[in-house]
Amino acid sequence: MRTAATEATVRPAGRPPARPQATRSPAIRSPGTTKRASSRLPRLLDEAARAFAQRGFAAASVREIVGPVGMLPGSLYCHFATKEALLAAVYKEGVERIGAAVDAAIADVDDPWQRLEAACVAHLKSLLDQTDYSQVVIRVRPSDAPAVADELVALRDAYETRWSALIAALPLERSVSRTDLRLFLMGALNWSQTWYRDDGTASPAKIARRFVGLLKSGLAEKMKEPA
Repeated sequence: MRTAATEATVRPAGRPPARPQATRSPAIRSPGTTKRASSRLPRLLDEAARAFAQRGFAAASVREIVGPVGMLPGSLYCHFATKEALLAAVYKEGVERIGAAVDAAIADVDDPWQRLEAACVAHLKSLLDQTDYSQVVIRVRPSDAPAVADELVALRDAYETRWSALIAALPLERSVSRTDLRLFLMGALNWSQTWYRDDGTASPAKIARRFVGLLKSGLAEKMKEPA
């Protein structure tokens, strides 16, 4: 790099110093551009969640996602490197919303069975509210997007640590597999979105409570059995 003294020795006598040219790196956006791009991000995620929930990840096109936001398809890559990265962001938002609902539901509950029931009610309500984000979490499988499969699995596993802790706190015999119990319960709750009908016969809260009641009574009977 030349110093100021070096530049003085090579500049022809009598010529004024050259005025530096204003340059801008193409990788650096102006504050106005960054602000506009950031303000579009929530809408972009919403549109992506809608498309992925309705059409599936593979069938949803970038054009139909960005069009309602007023963006060109290539503009997506100002926010996300790939369509798969966009899916990961939508999936993360969906998992965080369900997790927040469960955390709020169990915050002030101490009894282990009541905590599990409260968590089930919150989880099932979140799934059956039919929002696009919850549908993406349930319907999009990690195998649908191999490039981000590990990330989706990690998000799912992080959410399910809550359930491991809830089930670990239950007063059960040592012979009961808590891992099997968690998988059984989560499978029953998640599968409900395929058969549930909002016809007024049973609310998500009633269904969740029945699930836990059946589980509790079945385990109670098991504990009565002779060793």
